[in-house]
Amino acid sequence: MDRASGPGEGPAQDTLQSLNQRLRVQEEEMELVKAALAEALRLLRLQGTPTSLQGYGTLAPMRDSSPAAPPGLPPTCSLSLVSRGTQTETEVEMEPSPEPPCLSNGPPASQGGSEEPSGTQSEGGGSSSSGAGSPGPPGILRPVQPPQRTETPRRNSSSSSSPSERPRQKLSRKAASSANLLLRSGSTESRGGGKDPLSSPGGPGSRRSNYNLEGISVKMFLRGRPITMYIPSGIRSLEELPSGPPPETLSLDWVYGYRGRDSRSNLFVLRSGEVVYFIACVVVLYRPGGGPGGPGGGGQRHYRGHTDCVRCLAVHPDGVRVASGQTAGVDKDGKPLQPVVHIWDSETLLKLQEIGLGAFERGVGALAFSAVDQGAFLCVVDDSNEHMLSVWDCSRGMKLAEIKSTNDSVLAVGFSPRDSSCIVTSGKSHVHFWNWSGGAGVPGNGTLARKQGVFGKYKKPKFIPCFVFLPDGDILTGDSEGNILTWGRSLSDARTPGRGGAKETYGIVAQAHAHEGSIFALCLRRDGTVLSGGGRDRRLVQWGPGLVALQEAEIPEHFGAVRAIAEGLGSELLVGTTKNALLRGDLAQGFSPVIQGHTDELWGLCTHPSQNRFLTCGHDRQLCLWDGEAHALAWSIDLKETGLCADFHPSGAVVAVGLNTGRWLVLDTETREIVSDVTDGNEQLSVVRYSPDGLYLAIGSHDNMIYIYSVSSDGAKSSRFGRCVGHSSFITHLDWSKDGNFIMSNSGDYEILYWDVAGGCKLLRNRYESRDREWATYTCVLGFHVYGVWPDGSDGTDINSLCRSHNERVVAVADDFCKVHLFQYPCARAKAPSRMYGGHGSHVTSVRFTHDDSYLVSLGGKDASIFQWRVLGAGGAGQSPATPSRTPSLSPASSLDV
Repeated sequence: MDRASGPGEGPAQDTLQSLNQRLRVQEEEMELVKAALAEALRLLRLQGTPTSLQGYGTLAPMRDSSPAAPPGLPPTCSLSLVSRGTQTETEVEMEPSPEPPCLSNGPPASQGGSEEPSGTQSEGGGSSSSGAGSPGPPGILRPVQPPQRTETPRRNSSSSSSPSERPRQKLSRKAASSANLLLRSGSTESRGGGKDPLSSPGGPGSRRSNYNLEGISVKMFLRGRPITMYIPSGIRSLEELPSGPPPETLSLDWVYGYRGRDSRSNLFVLRSGEVVYFIACVVVLYRPGGGPGGPGGGGQRHYRGHTDCVRCLAVHPDGVRVASGQTAGVDKDGKPLQPVVHIWDSETLLKLQEIGLGAFERGVGALAFSAVDQGAFLCVVDDSNEHMLSVWDCSRGMKLAEIKSTNDSVLAVGFSPRDSSCIVTSGKSHVHFWNWSGGAGVPGNGTLARKQGVFGKYKKPKFIPCFVFLPDGDILTGDSEGNILTWGRSLSDARTPGRGGAKETYGIVAQAHAHEGSIFALCLRRDGTVLSGGGRDRRLVQWGPGLVALQEAEIPEHFGAVRAIAEGLGSELLVGTTKNALLRGDLAQGFSPVIQGHTDELWGLCTHPSQNRFLTCGHDRQLCLWDGEAHALAWSIDLKETGLCADFHPSGAVVAVGLNTGRWLVLDTETREIVSDVTDGNEQLSVVRYSPDGLYLAIGSHDNMIYIYSVSSDGAKSSRFGRCVGHSSFITHLDWSKDGNFIMSNSGDYEILYWDVAGGCKLLRNRYESRDREWATYTCVLGFHVYGVWPDGSDGTDINSLCRSHNERVVAVADDFCKVHLFQYPCARAKAPSRMYGGHGSHVTSVRFTHDDSYLVSLGGKDASIFQWRVLGAGGAGQSPATPSRTPSLSPASSLDV
């Protein structure tokens, strides 16, 4: 045993001797530092100047220099770790020192056989004692605990250590403490990827924050990764920062877009003349302005009672009540949101009845009110595999009958206007005629009997998307072959009476070829004529008795095919298209758009520097400039590629657009001409940003680099100035400093880096020196001023976009749970409360304030919606009171669901 252990004792002894020598050298250096500090204190007292150093502890010098201590350090602190769920905070409690401050070489003396662990905090990294690295922050003044206080035991220390081990443990701890005092390898600017846990970062997916022991930084964890943010010198305590939700509120002013791409039964005209349609989770009531075919200029109201995307609408025979059905979804905690039908008053926007909560699967696909009995009943078809057909009592919200309809898609449903016992459904390869009998007013006692439509000698179409009842009782169906079939009434065979006795049935009595391609919409006009809307040929045709064509018009190609038709006042028609546009006009004068929108996922958004205009782009390859005052599309062009980001030049004369191929374009906002076309790498671009003086353009790419270009005064010409290289993942956000010389950037692995652009695109290793820098914009989602917006348990992808208002009072946040939040700025307190606003039906990808902060614009992702919110000050006109959220909000403490 002696021979086995002997060889290992030599290296151990050498190591201990080396550590002893290093300790002696370091202690001598510390004596010099303490002497210098004592002399500085003496001189300050002689001058009679109040010193901010009293109550502080040991100065930890740099290796080669002794810069001044960081300002804003608190007095002697009592530190306590408080655990709250997944988040652990180190609360700093201010208290006066019970005795004059003393200087200490390292941590306080051990009392009770254990020591407080000591280590130099590196920004984004951990405490380290050796190795070369980036320069750390200026000397750190450590608060010294009073001698009589018992130190917190080390987590892994034991008072029962053997006597032979205690000297070695004590020597090792002393060596580590002295080495940490010298900050020998303290890369306080390690790029978020280093390890510097003040406490255990927790498991993946947790978001934690705590104060640095020195009181000069805050640390949070995303997916177990530490992110250190330095506190500006002007903030002595986080308790000084504003708390509570901001006094400003948001009111939904306008919704751009219409869901015509993939939905039906989505366009009606109310008795008031308002046009009702839906997009995302919002049902829009649009009041047209101007004459037929003229410009818009009307107003909007919004029903926002749904918690997920609306899929279908039905208007009551009284022209006031509306039924809207939503799809199934999940909330932020993964709990299912069940499909449901809302019946609501279009005049007051109040919900009258909730139909079928828990009764439908996947979503509500089609709705229809009965007509002959003043709309007493509602027929609903859900999106389950069997497409359950059910009949409900509208006033009591009770289900009267239910049956499995078919395994094929059901696209339309309707009551006969002459007999509520007759219900028709159509969809993939079928037309079904249903007889509803018995059990009226008795829940669940009614029966539904099906009679399948027989095509006989006529070709059976693949889809029957629409049908309409004629005044004489016949039914017209439009199919995917472009034919209009007339189904006539005939007495059923008495030998097969069915459940409800002998009833009339329907058979095909006539066929007319109306369109090339599918027929998407049929509409019965007040004069008895019928309108049909074609898909492939985009024609709108008016038919007289006997299906004689009377008049027609063609919808321009860039608006897409006809999706829905509604008859407005007089001869006016409203047409919804498959490219999410709403057109207004008539067959004689043609049609013009009153509502337009994108057709695919949106990501790019920027606001004009001096006008209430904003620009959007997305996966539909369209670049659109919107007029926020007129609520209209100013112009749009086809980019030929997916646009992901954009930014206006400070002059507003040009706009830069980043694409998914590494190309970026500069366009003249007046002529729409491309004045510059450049490619940087072959990865997608995620952010483009002009400096506030317009002299530089920064391009953030998924190749982990930021490309910097010098820009001419008019913004039309640019030349490569340099590259910022240092991120270890793709660039997500960046901002310029107010002087236009520096950049702050975030990346996909949660780094916060700072760059000296004017000095040659150099990475600033010491992030501590950037703590007081002022930023022209604040869109980076990681930073001290905004770290409070992150929810508990965040996985780092929960916040997609962030924007500080120009007056620097509030910050808007777009999250991954379909919500827009409004926080006070700065938002540097954990669990910061917010005002929360719903309406989007998909992840919110971007938010931006307009130039004067009068509006906030938000983009929906998959729902392709654009919301324009009016920003109201405290007590502003039209402010709606905030109500507590029904579901846990992203800011768990006290978010307000508005």
